[in-house]
Amino acid sequence: MRNDKWITGLVLVLIGAAFLLNNLGYIDFHWGNVFRLWPVFLVMAGVSMVLANQREAWATVVKALVIVGGFAIILFADLGNRSFFWMPRDFHYQYDDDDDDDDEVTDSKGVVKVQGNSEYKQVFAPGTKVALLNISGGGTAYELKDTTANLFAASTKEFTGRYDLTNKQTDSLSVIDFKMRDRHGKFRFNWDDNDKNKSNTAELKLSTIPVWDINMNTGASSVEFDLTKFKLKSFKLNGGAASIDLKVGQPLAETRIEVSTGASEVNINVPQNAACSITTQSGLSSVDVNGFTKVGDNHYETPGFAAAKNKIYIKMSGGISDFNVNKY
Repeated sequence: MRNDKWITGLVLVLIGAAFLLNNLGYIDFHWGNVFRLWPVFLVMAGVSMVLANQREAWATVVKALVIVGGFAIILFADLGNRSFFWMPRDFHYQYDDDDDDDDEVTDSKGVVKVQGNSEYKQVFAPGTKVALLNISGGGTAYELKDTTANLFAASTKEFTGRYDLTNKQTDSLSVIDFKMRDRHGKFRFNWDDNDKNKSNTAELKLSTIPVWDINMNTGASSVEFDLTKFKLKSFKLNGGAASIDLKVGQPLAETRIEVSTGASEVNINVPQNAACSITTQSGLSSVDVNGFTKVGDNHYETPGFAAAKNKIYIKMSGGISDFNVNKY
């Protein structure tokens, strides 16, 4: 079922119009405005939530005017030639490095990061029953589809930064941190349509033996995880402008999935016969759930959920996002 689907449609029309007008040269869109003026999205989401239960024509007009006005501010505000701390897919950056590493540059002003390839692995410690995986790093396309005889393995292509892998073993619990390394120096990011650098990629593999808790803080990234082969207790993701595609296997007694995003497309696939509960805080987002019964405001369940022994709990929240939950 759809909630205020026209809002998502209007946002997509405005985004498409902005790209089209910019490509045709009719406007000079400062891409960094999206991140410098991010509070505009909070205002739009707040107005939509305040008027969520108002079905009168005036409420629809107010919401439409706020959305159009917010986009107008972002499109035409001139903030000058400023830097924005974000890691887009295509960019140049200038970096004042305090250490000596093997980064390659084009010159002292236009530093261009070259690709680096890295392999990471954490061996499986006998007796490990529970594993906590913490992933942190933006500007990366994350993929998880395969298993490994190790506890954790990753193969990366890095155009910005480097990753660090650390592990702490306590009895039967293993805590793995896979995080982008902090760099000393000053970064300045600039959007340049003529620069076609690629984003980082990280192909991950996990052991099928332990029960997994996975936490991700990804910023602007894409996440494509097939978790059907793993015993998943929880999955939490905090992202910005993201593309998220999850496929979940049969649940444990409780399997919890929590996704919080900014402007994203979120697709979650659950088994056809799994008992599942969904709660949403959608702001200006659309929600599409198939095969679920609405049991309250922003709350959906599969038939017979309360009596099921094994359950999936899904919580989704976002500003301007497209949330979809489907059965396979």
